[in-house]
Order: sequence, then C-alpha cells, then structure tokens
Amino acid sequence: MLRQRASIFGTGADYGKTLNAGGLIWRAGTDQSMRFKTDVALDCGGKALPAGEYSMFIGLDEREWTLVLSSWPAQQQYDSANKAEAYNYTPDRDVLRVMMKLDALPYSVDEFTIAFVDMTRTSGRLAVMWDQTMGSVAFKMQ
Repeated sequence: MLRQRASIFGTGADYGKTLNAGGLIWRAGTDQSMRFKTDVALDCGGKALPAGEYSMFIGLDEREWTLVLSSWPAQQQYDSANKAEAYNYTPDRDVLRVMMKLDALPYSVDEFTIAFVDMTRTSGRLAVMWDQTMGSVAFKMQ
C-alpha cells in the first residue's frame, strides 16, 4: 500500500532503489516471491515463454521497465535483517526478459495490483499498477 507515501518509485538516480530493498531488481511483491504460472507456452512481447512456474521480477528505470521471469525457486521465508539477499536473484536464471510498456495513470492505485487486461480467448496484457504508473506486456498463446 502507498500509505500516504509520495512517489513510491522515487525519481532520478534513486528511482526504484527503495523497492529493490538493496537487491539487484524489484521482486514485484512484499516479503515473498511473486510467482507467475502458465499451463501453456506463451509469446510475451515477441519472446517465447515455455509453460511453467516462474519467479517474477521487474527491472525499474524511470523511462522503461523490464519484466523478468526466472527459474529461481519461490522464496519460502523472508529475512527482514537481510533485505539485500532476500531473494538471491542473479540474471543467470532468467527465462524471459521483455520490455514493458509504461503508462501514466489518470488516478492513483493505492495497493500494488497485477491484472490481466485486454483479454481475448488467446491473448491479453499482463499489467502491473501502483501509484500512478502502469507497466504492461502483451502476451498470446503459442
């Protein structure tokens, strides 16, 4: 939740640093791994994603975000004393890295929200919304 915080993502050289909590990349969630599961192979932003379950991360930059799906296992327990190693992320286990479309929202989203939008029978967009920002990536079944 925003909890009255202004600009949750930060600005300039500090953009994303608070959310990364000392790690290399944003876990896209609080205190445990965010997981993404698909039972079918997908094309995400023009890149192939095999069916499976992945840890979800987002690389934050003021001008662009990168969706990262990784083969890192789910984090079972969070250690608040060790935030920098909270999820042991390294890019060698990346299964998918794809640029996200960034949009400024005309309203503020108080709770971090992940949604599937613009859905059809075979495609849609994965959207990540918080504060007044939405990052999204198109996907379709292969």
